[in-house]
Amino acid sequence: MALTPFHLAIPVHDSKLCRDFYTNTLNFKEGRSSDHWVDYDFFGHQLVIHYKENHRSDVTSNPVDGKEVPIPHFGVVLEWTQFHTFADLLKSKDIHFIIEPYIRFEGLIGEQATMFFKDPSGNALEFKAFKDMSQLFTK
Repeated sequence: MALTPFHLAIPVHDSKLCRDFYTNTLNFKEGRSSDHWVDYDFFGHQLVIHYKENHRSDVTSNPVDGKEVPIPHFGVVLEWTQFHTFADLLKSKDIHFIIEPYIRFEGLIGEQATMFFKDPSGNALEFKAFKDMSQLFTK
């Protein structure tokens, strides 16, 4: 099944700081930009950071597997190897994880790797991968 790229725009309170984070920490390739926004290649999707003066992220959490999952959050499902390579990159750059990379449902249907962290504007991101991608929606 071919994936259709999605577009996501998020507010940031400090364009320079967030641009540095997405470009140099996460290593996302920049696309078009202006003084108030930057397009990024977000694993084949389009992520746009938009400057919003005094932006404040109101992140709460819900308990899942004994961990506090930030709400709201966004991210993508990566291939298994790609997830682990990206997690290693983040660890090498001393990302402060909300939830460190770990495996859920190990050995069961829906086995997945997941991790959560925030950008400098407080936007919560989740990246995950399924051991067997065909189980993405399996109950």
